[in-house]
Amino acid sequence: MAHIDVSGVTFVLPDGRLLLNEVSFRVGEGVKAALVGPNGAGKTTLLRLISGELAPAGGGVASSGGLGVLRQFVAGDRTIRELLLAVAPERVRTAAEALDRAESALGEDEASQLAYAQAITDFTDAGGYELEVVWDACATSALGLPYDSVRDRKAGTLSGGEQKRLMLEALLRGPDQVLLLDEPDNYLDVPGKEWLEEQLRATSKTVLLVSHDRWLLANAADRIITVEDRTVWVHGGGFATYAQARQDRADRLDELRRRWDEEHAKLKRLVSSLRQKASTNDALASAYNAAVTRLKRFEEAGPPESPPREQNIRMRLRGGRTGKRAVICERLELTGLMRPFDLEVWYGERVAVLGSNGSGKSQFLKLLAGQAVAHTGVARLGARVVAGHFVQTHTRPDLHGRTPDEIIMTENALTLNEAMRALARYELAPTRRQPFESLSGGQQARLQILLLELSGCTLLLLDEPTDNLDLASAEALQEGLNGFAGTVLAVTHDRWFAADFDRYLVFRGDGRVHESAEPSWHEPRVDRPRA
Repeated sequence: MAHIDVSGVTFVLPDGRLLLNEVSFRVGEGVKAALVGPNGAGKTTLLRLISGELAPAGGGVASSGGLGVLRQFVAGDRTIRELLLAVAPERVRTAAEALDRAESALGEDEASQLAYAQAITDFTDAGGYELEVVWDACATSALGLPYDSVRDRKAGTLSGGEQKRLMLEALLRGPDQVLLLDEPDNYLDVPGKEWLEEQLRATSKTVLLVSHDRWLLANAADRIITVEDRTVWVHGGGFATYAQARQDRADRLDELRRRWDEEHAKLKRLVSSLRQKASTNDALASAYNAAVTRLKRFEEAGPPESPPREQNIRMRLRGGRTGKRAVICERLELTGLMRPFDLEVWYGERVAVLGSNGSGKSQFLKLLAGQAVAHTGVARLGARVVAGHFVQTHTRPDLHGRTPDEIIMTENALTLNEAMRALARYELAPTRRQPFESLSGGQQARLQILLLELSGCTLLLLDEPTDNLDLASAEALQEGLNGFAGTVLAVTHDRWFAADFDRYLVFRGDGRVHESAEPSWHEPRVDRPRA
């Protein structure tokens, strides 16, 4: 039976803060459960506890059926083979590492040849070669190429969506019957998200995933597990009824707390009254002692669980007046990615950049941000236009090793108090002394948006800004953009987020670029001539 059982798990952060307190839930065989909650609440940590990567301070985790794990961030300098090994069963990974060592040590001597032969046998017994057959189907499906032709290619040469699709194919086709998926939809284009939704509905595997994509949650999850205030609660229905269930729960907890406070006040009044009366009437001493005991037991039992604190993220993206034309492209062609196109973006417009993975959208934003991107034609910014760039992959080596308060103060000449007020508006104050790389993906995203706010930019170039934002943060960003006095170009595959934009620039897989008044997520069908 493939299942996950989390029982009374407590986890304390290295700085001593309590992150999870006696968390318990179960995901039964074949269930598709989604972990949701504020950025930094502990969703990724919970997945790492279930996978065994972290050890709890209390409680325990049990599972059956083998665990396949997809982490939030992927790639690095690994080859495609190493990328696939990262999501393979542990026995295959161990045998592959031994085989690589034996192959590197292979010489003319008999001992190294025998060791190599044994490593091949062990890899075979672990199911490595059988899994490579599966990987061939995965590579063909995700990349359109057989595994043997891409195995030694650097994973970094693939788009983020291609990497995610390849790893998801391997997990869904692989032997592990329990899948832990951390932001599996990040970097996927909309057809890829729709494919993932279909696969999750169709698979018999047990799945626990972290996602903030509201469409995916609605279409693929049949149970919602919320992580907030150091604990969890489970909604047995889907996302369509989740908001009402959360409100009902908050109302119920609020009512229980109100009743507890009323009873507490009533008992304290009784004790106070009996104390005064017992001071002049010894016959009431026993009643007074009984009331004191009752109040003590009531307080020791403690109040009921408090309603969850609502997030209050206040993004104040300001911008400023610029020339009428904010972005001008004339016969622009990104080398090897797209055909020449013309574009004018006017001050105040919200333009969403849509299209398949690898079609050049991110490179287009990088070019507008002033980075070196091979191109012909013209791409320039209008008068008084200052670009601020949100990086999709959160690859910010300039921020690594630095804490949010240090980053805010040094890059914006703010005092500590000013920096703390800014961080508080983005609900980042508790992370002020954590290194940037230790923040959750959503916290890193919010910090990047705060830096854009403080920079005074008048053109926002946003590359998948909602990918790691929790639901409340994504809504806060949408509200912040509504009040931004400037121009916005945003690459997005977030169907919910895209609905707020004025017009759409669509990058097609054949290199063509065209504009649309409505979101266009799918490549136009090309009818082949009949023979």
